[in-house]
Amino acid sequence: NDGLVSTASMMMGVSAVKTDVKSMLLTGFAGLVAGASSMAIGEFVSVYSQVDVELAQTKRDRDKNGAGDEEGGGGRADKANDLPSPVQAAAASALTFAVGAVVPLLAAGFIRSYRVRLGAICAAVTLALLVFGLAGAKLGGVPVGRSAARVLVGGWMAMAVTYGMMKAVSAPVGF
Repeated sequence: NDGLVSTASMMMGVSAVKTDVKSMLLTGFAGLVAGASSMAIGEFVSVYSQVDVELAQTKRDRDKNGAGDEEGGGGRADKANDLPSPVQAAAASALTFAVGAVVPLLAAGFIRSYRVRLGAICAAVTLALLVFGLAGAKLGGVPVGRSAARVLVGGWMAMAVTYGMMKAVSAPVGF
């Protein structure tokens, strides 16, 4: 959802100022790269911090129970072998962001007409948001309609606010 909404919002925002397809696609691609990188770095740091805490706790448990005491520290030592991989978490985060970001890029990539391109982005993002909302509801065991509507309206709001703010900022201010 993050890659989808942020990339679509950036593309809609730049479209408020520039109507050419190249500007929109470059903005979307920059958003994909920056967002996927940011998500990966954030996930890497977060998971690595978690691993550090777990390893420190394992060391404290071993020190408390005695270095040679296999029974006392065995459970925690076994847990240390099952810690998550920061690299795998970072890669998964970057990949999921990029998959979402590709949706508006593909929707806009082959359309020359400005208005049709905006419509295609809105339609593709709407469909993807509904799918994400429905999937989240099913996985979470919550009412489908409310969940899908919440995800959809949130995505629409992000795109509309970005478009509107860029339109307002780019408007002549009288000097």
